[in-house]
Amino acid sequence: MPPCRIRVDAIVSVRTVRFGAVREVHLVTLTTDGSAQAASSGTPENPWGDTKTAAAAAPSSGSLGPTGRPRPVFPEPRPRITHGPARVVAMVNQKGGVGKTTTTINLGAALVECGLRVLLVDFDPQGALSVGLGINPLQLDLTVYNLLMERGITAEEVLLKTNVDGLDLLPSNIDLSAAEVQLVTEVAREQVLGRVIKPLLPEYDVCLIDCQPSLGLLTINALACAHGVMVPLECEFFALRGVALLMDTIIKVQERINEDLEIEGLLATMYDARTLHGREVLARVVEAFGDKVFHTVINRTVRFPDATVAGEPITSFDPSSLGANAYRELAREVLARWPDTYADRAPRTTGEVPL
Repeated sequence: MPPCRIRVDAIVSVRTVRFGAVREVHLVTLTTDGSAQAASSGTPENPWGDTKTAAAAAPSSGSLGPTGRPRPVFPEPRPRITHGPARVVAMVNQKGGVGKTTTTINLGAALVECGLRVLLVDFDPQGALSVGLGINPLQLDLTVYNLLMERGITAEEVLLKTNVDGLDLLPSNIDLSAAEVQLVTEVAREQVLGRVIKPLLPEYDVCLIDCQPSLGLLTINALACAHGVMVPLECEFFALRGVALLMDTIIKVQERINEDLEIEGLLATMYDARTLHGREVLARVVEAFGDKVFHTVINRTVRFPDATVAGEPITSFDPSSLGANAYRELAREVLARWPDTYADRAPRTTGEVPL
């Protein structure tokens, strides 16, 4: 008698980064024994095309990483003499609980260890990024909301220093939820964030925007002013279901608002190599997105929530932990993917709207 199967089907449409048609559709079926099967409609291929990145060209350590590809050796970044203007990266995934905030905090702190100045923007009304850096959102007089919606408020007035030297924050709280509605009637509503943070960008090397778990107007603002978008993706089956919608949104932003927007990469988070399910999901992501998937994988560990409770990055809370070292490795990989002249790139100016 054949084994009983419980079908849980998800169709993930994968498009090219810019102006492309659907290249491949994966049908993933999970079974009761924990295995996964995948079938493709059309010819299987890397939907991102020939992605020759500096990371892909890095020398290999000779061993396979958790993504099933040879693990590159990423060099230590060169010391920086000057700073700015910042490369703006939006952390986006409309599914909550996938590690966006954790990645924003800890990647930012790891980049600071590499000698960069980093600006973090809490663009989630829940204020999780602010809480994760030891700030009580309920005690804030000025937040990103005031910066967006009130004339006369400058970014310097809202900016907060964190406990990590070189890591600064534009905080948020529940007030930001009102901006989603209020921005609807604004002229150039998708470009407000880019306009208000522009004065700060010459002082930093990287700006990381922690977006809310939705694809609403706030997230569109982040994509409109960003050079790149990073997608943290939990290694769980249901985390794959929204990838098609997210990619479709990114393509629309590229076509209509920000043609220079790039995919920085997809980051596998909350990975547990002991489970067949986690390994299968990661394999499917790599099969679909190729070199756009970071070699670095963030494993599931209790040290991340412990660091959040302490209100500091894991790189300072537990410097020798596997989680801290994983984000240091991610920082080196991110820098390897960027051109050597990335710091000389002019900031996005789509937000320049006369006041």
